[in-house]
Amino acid sequence: MTNWLPDLQASDGPLYVRIADQIEQAIHAGSLAAGSKLPPQRNLAYDIGVTIGTISRAYSMVRERGLVSGEVGRGTYVLGTTEEEEAPAAVDPVSARLSGTRAAHAPPGKLRFDTTAATDVGQSAAITDILSGICRDMPNEIASYTRNFPAHWMEAGRRWLRHGDWQPGIDSIVPTLGAHAAVIAAVSVITAPGDRIVFEHVTYSQISRGIALLGRQTALVESDEHGVIPEDFERVCLQQHPKLAFLMSSAQNPTLATLPEDRRRAIAAIAKRHNVFLVEDNLYGATTGGDVPLIAEIAPDRTFLVGGLSKSVAAGVRGGWIACPPHLAQRVRIAHKMVSGGLPFLLAELASRLVLSGTADTIRTKVSEEVGAREAEARAILAGLDFNSHPRVPFLWLKLPDPWLAGTFRQAAFAEDILIDDEDEFKAGRTEKTFYRVRVGFSSPESRAEVAAGFRRLRNLLTHGPTGYDSPA
Repeated sequence: MTNWLPDLQASDGPLYVRIADQIEQAIHAGSLAAGSKLPPQRNLAYDIGVTIGTISRAYSMVRERGLVSGEVGRGTYVLGTTEEEEAPAAVDPVSARLSGTRAAHAPPGKLRFDTTAATDVGQSAAITDILSGICRDMPNEIASYTRNFPAHWMEAGRRWLRHGDWQPGIDSIVPTLGAHAAVIAAVSVITAPGDRIVFEHVTYSQISRGIALLGRQTALVESDEHGVIPEDFERVCLQQHPKLAFLMSSAQNPTLATLPEDRRRAIAAIAKRHNVFLVEDNLYGATTGGDVPLIAEIAPDRTFLVGGLSKSVAAGVRGGWIACPPHLAQRVRIAHKMVSGGLPFLLAELASRLVLSGTADTIRTKVSEEVGAREAEARAILAGLDFNSHPRVPFLWLKLPDPWLAGTFRQAAFAEDILIDDEDEFKAGRTEKTFYRVRVGFSSPESRAEVAAGFRRLRNLLTHGPTGYDSPA
């Protein structure tokens, strides 16, 4: 049993939270080693002069954070490392944690069902024309650094982020090097190293890996088929005191869940009570439409709305915008420059001209039509199986029939020359939840025939089960 004691003068806030935070810091620092037993609650309460109820709440909090385990009559013990962290020394655990389950470089000759970039519908011709005009009209700007942000860049962002009759204020808009960079800039402005950011158990996990590089921590919130559960969001706010929450309110990646209006309003109210800022990623939601108001409409004073061109126009353009709460746009612009290296003039001007000329809307319509045709093909081939899909979203969330496991099925698909993503690719943090699902993206193949052939191979794998798949020894 350890003789560890917390330093209650080291921070402010409720006693039980300070004690829980001290336990977590001691675990990360190594002064509370894996397997060590925490002091009995009654003893610790006596030693530091607090009630046993305070210690009980602190121990419950660190248990919720997945740091300790406890049994009545046995005590509370610091959990050991995960199997991933106990990997052989030849494996770099930091790289493994940051890279996810995808290969660093996609092997040649594989069907790419692991990407959701905008489908090629011939947009390169329009992009070529616009680029030629920029190079002809603005040679000096191309040859120099981007120091000025012309008003039409913000106007383009306002138009692209609008939803129905609502659009953000032009002073709130910051052009960014894609949606990902926009989110990281918002995180950098609102949070500091050590702060917690809320994520769903499965989500666009590139953000959670990115914030880990910045020294931020992940807090996981429960979801169901309709998205984030407001009651659990409030629990996380009460117990872990996050500064920010990352949400995909419509066509969530990978589950395709869409938050109904009552949940959006409840989440906005909870965020206000607990002084939590929100990042609303609307990349897929912008293509699905709908009359449900954005969270940014409901709570503009604490919501960053993010959008871009990657899923519906052209991923290689790296065009994105973020609408910020009042008075934060300039700070986000500076943070974006610091974390991204700056916005390339050529790409920012290209993205703006695509939007303002109406070309982006024309391309988005063509991409949506092609995605709809491919989704219909997938729906027909996978008929009878359990999956979530939407006719304007370029992926589906496939439930695997028993006894398939997500990782095993991903490997089986790889043996069939198909790259897909298993559920672990989307886990934002350490979780015991198992979904038995894979995400299958279908925007990258050149033709519908390729898409159909790939889905038929996946259907054949599912039909024959693991017994028809020889896994490597």
